[in-house]
Amino acid sequence: MAEQARAWRTVLDTIEADMAAGRLRPGDRLPSERDLVAQLGVGRSSVREALRVLEVMGLIRTGTGSGPNAGAIVIASPTGGFSALLRLQVAAQGLPIADVVATRLVLEEWVARTLAGASEPDLSAAVETLDAMDDGELTPGDFLALDAAFHVALAQASGNLVVAATMEGLRASIEGYVRAAVESIPDWSAEAGRLRTEHRGVLDAINAHDADAAARRVRDHITHYYENTRPHA
Repeated sequence: MAEQARAWRTVLDTIEADMAAGRLRPGDRLPSERDLVAQLGVGRSSVREALRVLEVMGLIRTGTGSGPNAGAIVIASPTGGFSALLRLQVAAQGLPIADVVATRLVLEEWVARTLAGASEPDLSAAVETLDAMDDGELTPGDFLALDAAFHVALAQASGNLVVAATMEGLRASIEGYVRAAVESIPDWSAEAGRLRTEHRGVLDAINAHDADAAARRVRDHITHYYENTRPHA
């Protein structure tokens, strides 16, 4: 049992190290289970356990089936243990979607204003994630996982550790409700294009140091998707 525990930790540590070093970035796909087994000399069960932990932590999203969209896709870079713990705590709770959206508005409008007011905010992670979303072969699930990661990256760029950790803690709930709404969208390709355009608009306002426009655009972006996809009585 101890040997198996060490084996999955080896897989986990190797993948996290590749992420931290930039060898694996948001939008990249992990090697297949078979390749990881061969590369690291561990059993398939150890690989699967490591991938399960990485998915719970919000670093990857796994898919099933075969073809170019199968396997695991990287959706975020590793961060501190506090944020990972908060994600696990929030994931265990059944948070009302309306409350999640209301909290996002408070946090993300503040983030947008703060970044727009900064002289040189580091938006590289957000830009990298948004660039990964331009891949036309992404499934809706992978696209929306990167979408959630984009918003977390903006929060991290604000420099406020509590705001960033809270957004990371909400990641599972955010991704959950936006993915659940996909079936209600008649033209996913058009919707994905609109979301990308809105993301770029938020970044443009931040780079222009227009705090009012940045806050308004992120608010409209969040509320438009929610209001147009949530079930109505």
